[in-house]
Amino acid sequence: MTTEDKSGTPQPADISLANRYGRPKRGLSAKTKRRAGIAALAAGIGFMAWVSTSSATSSVTFKDIGYSTVDATQAEVDFQVTREPGTAVKCAIKALDAKFAVVGWKVIDIPPAQPESQQGADGGRTTAQRAVLRTESLSVSGVVDNCWIPDAAEDAAK
Repeated sequence: MTTEDKSGTPQPADISLANRYGRPKRGLSAKTKRRAGIAALAAGIGFMAWVSTSSATSSVTFKDIGYSTVDATQAEVDFQVTREPGTAVKCAIKALDAKFAVVGWKVIDIPPAQPESQQGADGGRTTAQRAVLRTESLSVSGVVDNCWIPDAAEDAAK
């Protein structure tokens, strides 16, 4: 009696691969796929709500219009500020030389819009401003660095 040697017989490919690499992983169940889809949808809706409300809370914007250098000791910067009509704003203005070094700096106060000036296309939200800065040397540029709504502690310090 002889027994047949089975070590030399080829096995089907799926069995030999399973022995070598392990069993194939099971796919996600329908319930798990549904939960993942709902979680992704909720995250997307939350992100869109955050984007839409974060841009609405930015209540002060500014735009550089132009600048002029009067002489080596003075520069003028023209800009626009958009804010809610009854809101006071502070803006930091700077003058720069040819090497982009700050040669003049000033923080200006922009008072709330008056009721009679709230006429117009945007209800008085946008105002044009001109800031005159003293400079240490000849400036070649003037820009608005930042604008913000002052907090109550900043106003009380005056």
